[in-house]
Amino acid sequence: MKLQGKVALITGAGSGFGRASAQLFAQEGARVVLVDVNESAARQTQATLEGSESAVVAADVTRAADTARMVQAAVERYGRLDILFNNAGISVPPRPAEDVDEETWDRIMAVNLKGVFLGCKYAIPVMKRQGGGVILNTASVAGLRPRLGTLPYATSKGAVITLTKALALELAPHRIRVNCLAPVAADTPLLRTIVGDDPQALQSRMASIPWGRLATVEDVARAALYLVSDDADMLTGVCLPVDGGRSL
Repeated sequence: MKLQGKVALITGAGSGFGRASAQLFAQEGARVVLVDVNESAARQTQATLEGSESAVVAADVTRAADTARMVQAAVERYGRLDILFNNAGISVPPRPAEDVDEETWDRIMAVNLKGVFLGCKYAIPVMKRQGGGVILNTASVAGLRPRLGTLPYATSKGAVITLTKALALELAPHRIRVNCLAPVAADTPLLRTIVGDDPQALQSRMASIPWGRLATVEDVARAALYLVSDDADMLTGVCLPVDGGRSL
């Protein structure tokens, strides 16, 4: 198993990419700390792990105290933290830049960017003390090739890509790898906040993907597993598109 004996903390673990990754990481031998602002959703994920060792922490990744607490909970429970997967994220329906209100902008930046920064901030000292680790961040193909109307979301995810590269450079001497994923639209609760129940909007997204379909949560989980496993030992500072060619 690729993650035997590893401790992995996943934010946004209550649904979507986070839930699928938690399931796959557990299947591969990891002890998984499931973090979500919605504790009930995280416990629903935990119930799918079929006896694998796991813990649930309710935390808001935009709050420093919550983020410090989730990292500390992993260390207190399992003695270490090998993998941090900063996956939690939000979006809003498309709108012109002039219609983006300040509250929306600040909220997207807080969850999608500040949340990643805080996760890294509190995990890095732990990983340094234990001699290494892996950080994986969820960016988006929107950070590489934005769609119309996605200014705050695309900006936040572009910043995550840059943060990933900057940290990879800084942390390489400490044997801490830092990478990110750039998924295309997938059938997740997040996508529904963007397109709602509009089949035309959904079809438009599918038509823009050369591979001819949306991503699945399993597509993203498998890519995440690769990047956090020892198979990717020489990869750091990488932004891996899981996008069926959308970013080309």
